Amino acid sequence: MAIIDKPSDYFNTVLYTGNGSDDHSITGVNFQPDFVWIKNRDDTWNHALYDSVRTATKKLESDTTDVEATLSNGLKSFNSDGFTFGTSGTSNASGEANVSWNWKAGTNGSGTTTGNGTGKAYSYSVSTTSGFSIIKYVGNGTAGHTIPHHLGAVPKMIIVKDLAAVSEFKIYHAKLANTEMLVFSNQAKWTSRTEWNSTTPTSTVFSLGNQANVNTNDRSYIAYCFAEKQGYSKFGSYTGNGNADGTFVYLGFKPAFLMRKRTDSTGRWVMEDNKRDTYNVVEKAVAANINNAEGTGGYWDVDFTAQGFKVRNNDVEINASGGSYIYMAFAENPFVTSTGVPATAR
Repeated sequence: MAIIDKPSDYFNTVLYTGNGSDDHSITGVNFQPDFVWIKNRDDTWNHALYDSVRTATKKLESDTTDVEATLSNGLKSFNSDGFTFGTSGTSNASGEANVSWNWKAGTNGSGTTTGNGTGKAYSYSVSTTSGFSIIKYVGNGTAGHTIPHHLGAVPKMIIVKDLAAVSEFKIYHAKLANTEMLVFSNQAKWTSRTEWNSTTPTSTVFSLGNQANVNTNDRSYIAYCFAEKQGYSKFGSYTGNGNADGTFVYLGFKPAFLMRKRTDSTGRWVMEDNKRDTYNVVEKAVAANINNAEGTGGYWDVDFTAQGFKVRNNDVEINASGGSYIYMAFAENPFVTSTGVPATAR
């Protein structure tokens, strides 16, 4: 498996300050992003998720169940080194600090869905190199409807949102059973579910049941699909030890971004990165399921190391004794590059 020597070619965190003016250009991403996730750090404003397949002006919110919104003054365009904002008060308010997480896909296409029931149109953007695709598909209401993801590898995490109905994001993670599911709230995992048709994704498709929240006939959905890539991304799990000298999780790279969620009990989706905290301990966090401003209380402390992350707090949301947790992580540097050069620890 090829190693991505420069992860920032495919994922990058950029911090910026809003100015309240139209055509505010945010640069420094180092590529043209296809998926941009933004959170205001100073105020209790909702998360804002944009992607190039739905087009730039259409927003989703991970912390609400709202339908897709079309904005005239939000994110206006994806550019070669970032994106441009309008006068949006939530992501471009004058003097307000924001964090943006940016992913690149880039190869676009369209097709017809497969499996049981009537085939429906879908469109996509994909990077097989980094293992990320964005799929906009139309449901057919039939169990066994299969959606091509174009990754060329088995996805380890899939995030699906109904665009036209009030509904939670539905989340598949490879460390859970194919009859289990997470949502962007603080709930524990949902069990005995058939959203994924009790079927593990393959290297070509993921499967859907006939539930309205993922597969209503003629309704549109968006899916963000992630496969693991050595030295770049990891979608795993760990068990807490209830000690401030917490669990170490090996990733094979130094993290640039980490999101964690307890699955056997309630707990927030904790999001941390290497730009808001440039040295250990990493403690500046927001949560994907709430609109709270950035917290720095130390509840979610973690060290980013050359090989993974080390939990540094015994808070039950990240490190209860015997607690079960899943994570998604993206790299700053691989532990060892394709030429054998080791990454530098923080």
